Amino acid sequence: MSTQIPQETETETETDVEQESSQARRVSAERTRAGMDQRAEDELSDADETVELKVFRYDPEVEGKKEPRFDSFEVPFTKGMTVLDALIFARDHFDSSLTFRHSCRQAICGSDALFVNGSQRLGCKTQMADLEWPVRVEPLPHAEVVKDLVVDMEHFYDQMESVEPYFQTEELPSGELDEQRQDRANREEIKMSTRCIWCGACMSSCNVAAGDNEYLGPAAINKAYRFAMDDREGEDMTEHRLNIIEQEHGVWRCQTQFSCTEVCPKDIPLTEHIQELKREAVKSNLKFW
Repeated sequence: MSTQIPQETETETETDVEQESSQARRVSAERTRAGMDQRAEDELSDADETVELKVFRYDPEVEGKKEPRFDSFEVPFTKGMTVLDALIFARDHFDSSLTFRHSCRQAICGSDALFVNGSQRLGCKTQMADLEWPVRVEPLPHAEVVKDLVVDMEHFYDQMESVEPYFQTEELPSGELDEQRQDRANREEIKMSTRCIWCGACMSSCNVAAGDNEYLGPAAINKAYRFAMDDREGEDMTEHRLNIIEQEHGVWRCQTQFSCTEVCPKDIPLTEHIQELKREAVKSNLKFW
């Protein structure tokens, strides 16, 4: 009996320590959040100008947040502030549950494509000073919303992969150390198409893609253009790529609305590339005998 009492006391002591430790962590977290809010208030009071950010909110896993709504955040405006900067301020100082994608912050990764003031834009590239205030931020249209500003990109990636977006050739140089050189003029022809960052802005803006879930979409067709027009792949591979984009839901579904070209953050002439592939497809099927 006497040997069991110390065990119980020790167990109770360990439990008390764990509870105190857990409570201390909660208190510390609350103090941290309070401190962040205070810093936000200080920055807002010191700011010469503030801007209202209206952000789309939706969380299907949390009761009370399943109905879409907009939350407003007042953020201090500074010269050079981007939409992504404003979102990060709102998340870090007001609501840590605010969810959006971002990575490089240099318009290279393409992860922070958003619907800002009614147009598809990159959050890290879009200057707050260039927008009408208040600034309305929503997830990309025509895609399933996962949470807040995050959309499911799986279908977009599937369409990109369907055009085999990688270099393929059977005409390799004979020498082991020889390079497979590309003609300078040919490089200039495909140069713009290589700038695609897979952000999905063009797909989101396309009315055809919105109504036809099987349509390859401007990004995938542009990727096909990048390789089909590369003269290093050879005629057989070019014909194979044209067969991919000539399908029923390929280039012929494009209605030449130029919406994809207008929203592309890398200024790729997407509509022109689609029309060029249409011409190449027609020429490949012409018979003169």
